[in-house]
Amino acid sequence: MIAAQTLVERALACSSVDDTIVVVTDSSDATLRWAGNSMTTNGIATSRRWEVVSIVRGADTARVGTVSSTSVHPEDIEAVVRASEAAARSAEPAADAMPLLPENSAVPENWDHPAQHTSIAVFGSLATELNVGFDGRDRLYGFAQHRVDNVWLGTSTGLRRTFTQPTGSIEINGKRSGASAWVGTGTTDFQDVSAQAMLAELSTRLGWAQNTVELPAGRYETVLPPSAVADLMIYLMWTMEGRGAQEGRTALSRAGGTRVGEKLTDLPLTLYSDPQAAGLEYAPFVVAGSSSDAVSVFDNGMEIDRVDWMRDGSVAALSYPRASAARFGAPVAVPGENLIMTGGADTHLDAMVAETERGLLLTTLWYIREVDPSSLLLTGLTRDGVYAIENGRITGAVNNFRFNESPLDLLRRVTEAGATEATLPREWKDWFTRTAMPPLRIPDFHMSSVSAAQ
Repeated sequence: MIAAQTLVERALACSSVDDTIVVVTDSSDATLRWAGNSMTTNGIATSRRWEVVSIVRGADTARVGTVSSTSVHPEDIEAVVRASEAAARSAEPAADAMPLLPENSAVPENWDHPAQHTSIAVFGSLATELNVGFDGRDRLYGFAQHRVDNVWLGTSTGLRRTFTQPTGSIEINGKRSGASAWVGTGTTDFQDVSAQAMLAELSTRLGWAQNTVELPAGRYETVLPPSAVADLMIYLMWTMEGRGAQEGRTALSRAGGTRVGEKLTDLPLTLYSDPQAAGLEYAPFVVAGSSSDAVSVFDNGMEIDRVDWMRDGSVAALSYPRASAARFGAPVAVPGENLIMTGGADTHLDAMVAETERGLLLTTLWYIREVDPSSLLLTGLTRDGVYAIENGRITGAVNNFRFNESPLDLLRRVTEAGATEATLPREWKDWFTRTAMPPLRIPDFHMSSVSAAQ
């Protein structure tokens, strides 16, 4: 397998069209699985995926074609480039056409560095702690993954970018006497993961579930932990596209424009993405194989800065590629690969539960789907732990529900936010792991029906 940097240069040298972009990602994966209190599988895998984006320009048009490959054979490079060029020549004109970014700095110092890899050794202390847990009374199931993505991006204008992204996560599901609970966390290297602490939290939740409470559908004062908040706020950020809002197609639209500047809550909450956020870093430049309302292939290699999507309780930004930003007179903004909410009080989940006279603690969400894009109404299910709160104490596990809520409306109704902490979203963890959220108190969270889900 030739070096990724060599692949970039050879593919660019093969180009016969106006502009070309090549992105190579070399990945290394380590996985660990367990079920019924015993390790089941573990393994290491390496892979390569690369894309060639060809651009054919006319007098005032640009046509784009993208072809991806997993081949590691050098003799396949020219065929992939030619297929990309053929796709570009037959494509419709691109609505987001812009000049490619020029070379604006020297080739990065680490451009020629070899790809970094992970190994099973990353799970060393974790596996030891899990083995201790396997001797307990709870049945444990779960999955840990560590992935290292090495990205190289080159364009025919001379731009070169590279970044190494480590991503890890662990989920543990515990079962006791018919009850089930879930805990999870994200990480970059597992050095900050305590399986012992996770198992202790699982045991506490399973202990709560030894008493059960049946409740009907309705609106309940609900405390949402950071993981559930992350799942809802991620979906909000994914829909904050400027073009859709300008054209009246999303919940961020309003007559004559967008909701940028609109006050959502009196709490001083700020929701932002920042590629430099400690422990949650991501590539500080655009990598796009195709265009959407939020990102553009023409912006490949563009530097990314922090974006405040909500600032001090008000909508502050929407995502705009360069072409849409120029069309609508808005600042360029790129969707982030992390999401952080700050501005809450220095209060943790346990204290918020202790201050609840009567309500629910909703630990995780599952199967979230959009019902109405005009209001961003979402539906989904609770799973692995809804608990009744009476006079500041957990009194038992409650049946599961289907919920109907909009993240925008939740922000309009939130009455309390706690301390921000790193968390793993349960629903979106396969696509999005880098989040830090506070717990939130919602006075009237809508449980629309009782669910039989376990």
